[in-house]
Amino acid sequence: MPVTTALTARRTQWSFGRLMAWVYIAAVIVVTIFPFYWILRTALSNNHALPTDPSSPLPVGFTLGAFKRALGIASPAEAVAQGGSGASLDTALYLRNSVIYASVLTVCVVFCSALAAYAFARLRWKGRNVVFTVLLSALMVPGIFLLLPNFVLVKNLGLTNTFAGMVLPGALFSAFNIFFLRQFMLGISREVEEAAFIDGAGPVRVFFRIILPMTAAPIATLSLLTFITAWNDYLWPLLVTNDDSVRPLTLALAVFRQSSPQTAPDWAGLMAATLIAALPMLLLFMVFGRRLVNSIGFTGIK
Repeated sequence: MPVTTALTARRTQWSFGRLMAWVYIAAVIVVTIFPFYWILRTALSNNHALPTDPSSPLPVGFTLGAFKRALGIASPAEAVAQGGSGASLDTALYLRNSVIYASVLTVCVVFCSALAAYAFARLRWKGRNVVFTVLLSALMVPGIFLLLPNFVLVKNLGLTNTFAGMVLPGALFSAFNIFFLRQFMLGISREVEEAAFIDGAGPVRVFFRIILPMTAAPIATLSLLTFITAWNDYLWPLLVTNDDSVRPLTLALAVFRQSSPQTAPDWAGLMAATLIAALPMLLLFMVFGRRLVNSIGFTGIK
């Protein structure tokens, strides 16, 4: 085969492979984005009109009434007229509860995990590796197994229907977070730490002045992942709360869904409330998405 023919065949094969890669990426993007589009289409529809054309790709009876119902600013008469149940959703209150729950839990668990990771990575003490191995075994225990004992503990302490009862069981320990931060801290040069010790700094000062700033990237990643997990948490808040003063938005959506047991569900209002609940997470990914990807890449310290 002539050289020109071989090069042409190779270039054609490479172009076809690249085309298939782009087709695959486009398909993944469409599959990922389509549910969000369908939620938005349903939220912008009239709930009475939805059953008349359920397969329409465009909003059926375009209206913003679903968002008004989800935000609790529509009157009962307006809600019923647009296919709602007349129930209201105090979105501001539930958003506040979700922000408090997710923020406090994130701060506590990430800080405690950083302390534990520093002890396992930088301090030398007897039995360190054995304790770390036992700690890693917690990764093999399904989280659902811990729900009942944690609930009994919170109930006996009288912390049901409180933010403390929601936060405390998961605030002090996360095996994955400790493992992740420990692996990163192991890559930090010991010369920097030893220089600080020579200057008279103790372990606590070294941790706050040197280790924490140098692990800012993985800590930011864990904070974002922990916040998202807490924001989307449903089962644990369901077990320990039944009061609107502490109920997060994920539970409020379920209550809103069940507010019309005798009639058809208010799908448009539910989808509007779902979009409102997902909006903070979308904004976080837009702002910190690149940092998240780079930190998960685990490049270490240069």
